[in-house]
Amino acid sequence: MTVTDGAPSPAPLRRGGGWLRALLLSCHPLPTVAVTALATALAAGAGGGVATTALLGSAVLAGQLAVGWSNDWVDAARDAAVGRGDKPAAAGLLPVRDVRAAALAAAAAVVPLSLLLGWRAGLLHLLGVAAALGYNAGLKSTPWSWVPYVLFFGGLPTVVTLAVAGGAAPLWASAVGALLGVGAHCANVIPDLDDDRATGVRGLPHLLGRAGSTVLASAALSAASVLVVLGPPGPPGALGWAGLALAGALTASAAWAALTSPRSRWPFPATVAVAALDVALLVAAGGALTA
Repeated sequence: MTVTDGAPSPAPLRRGGGWLRALLLSCHPLPTVAVTALATALAAGAGGGVATTALLGSAVLAGQLAVGWSNDWVDAARDAAVGRGDKPAAAGLLPVRDVRAAALAAAAAVVPLSLLLGWRAGLLHLLGVAAALGYNAGLKSTPWSWVPYVLFFGGLPTVVTLAVAGGAAPLWASAVGALLGVGAHCANVIPDLDDDRATGVRGLPHLLGRAGSTVLASAALSAASVLVVLGPPGPPGALGWAGLALAGALTASAAWAALTSPRSRWPFPATVAVAALDVALLVAAGGALTA
């Protein structure tokens, strides 16, 4: 057992089931699984075969693991300073070197997996992953904290269409991805604004404050939902209008939670749900991405 600031912290877990669970928790499992599932569904909906869809899902999973683990590796001291007991490395349950090793292994794996999608799709995906790693490395503390989210999520539809059909995604689809990225960024940061400020993080949401970030997240999510319904060719059907109404309800609930419960984690799951709904609408639109 070690002592930090006068308070004992638990000894690191031995290698085994508990250690593995802690390592998996350190990868930020919700966004990792959500982004991987959304990308895989998008590839399947765009007409990707089983092999291409599975390869794309594997590449995205490796990238998300690298991003999640590197976040906990880089932020271990900062998270410990604000008492983040939900972070195994910060809580002392997992050696930081283990999280670092996992991040580096995932980062090494994402390169060949991405390039197997084709050099254009692979390089675009690697650019998005590099931007996300740059966020962890320091961009999160600048007014440009939103840029990695725009680059990764805005580029993801084209990564899919390049891998599946060899062409770029429609502009409206890239705009949907970029807007979802901005919404996800703000919604993810809002619960941690105070802790982040205490450790010197000054990204765009911190400059805007809780109310401003909530307004920006709500506007971005709403615009993304409108685009995904009105962007594909042809008039929207009943499914599209119903999806837009549900997305609006989820966005409103996220905004309400962010404004009334400062540490509520609901805004980020709600953002993931809106993204999932938007991807479901894209999949339902058939070949809209590759038309």
